[in-house]
Amino acid sequence: MAASYFDVDGTLIRTNLVHPTLYYVLNQNTPLHSLAKLGGALVKAPWLAWAETRDRRIFNELLFTSYGGMSEDRLVGLAVETFERVIKPNIYPGARDLVQTSLDKGHDVVLVSGALDFLMRLLAEHLGATDVIANRLEIKDRFATGKLLRPVVAGPEKSRLIRDHAKGRGHDLDECFAYSDSYSDVPMLSIVGHPAAVNPDRKLSLLANAYHWPIIHVD
Repeated sequence: MAASYFDVDGTLIRTNLVHPTLYYVLNQNTPLHSLAKLGGALVKAPWLAWAETRDRRIFNELLFTSYGGMSEDRLVGLAVETFERVIKPNIYPGARDLVQTSLDKGHDVVLVSGALDFLMRLLAEHLGATDVIANRLEIKDRFATGKLLRPVVAGPEKSRLIRDHAKGRGHDLDECFAYSDSYSDVPMLSIVGHPAAVNPDRKLSLLANAYHWPIIHVD
């Protein structure tokens, strides 16, 4: 059985990692806690802007420090609300059909995202995807430490995680499909037999045309 691996931000949804994080920051137990979290996030903003253009792993690690100190109950309790208010309204109109096409072929459909696993599982359930590869927060004594568990799902690491997933599930990568909007995901796209550019940025669009990869628009 083949598998289809989908990047999420920009590929299936309009939003990115910052938006659900901001929703969590602004919905703490009390307004004072929210203000404190927001202040901390603003202090990190220049570093986040730098990291976004230089190293996605560092960007993810900096961004998710905002979850430090949140209880596991709060993280889980806000997940459905965050999905319904932030993620679900930003799903591209054609995303479900694109996922369904893979399901109709009998593929294992895997969401590959730097977002948090408990949010991606809700998106997977909504779209009908069968598995997720996503980031996980470190939890100690039922509170998030603000650190991510290794491996961090970002950049070229996605390709290694897809290889491991395919090997563990018995998928032949030459028969597998991968979908992304970003040139930064070329390593992920290059390891499968059937890469496709979805809502591609300029650099990925040029590459897709050069290599005759399908270009799909779901917006």
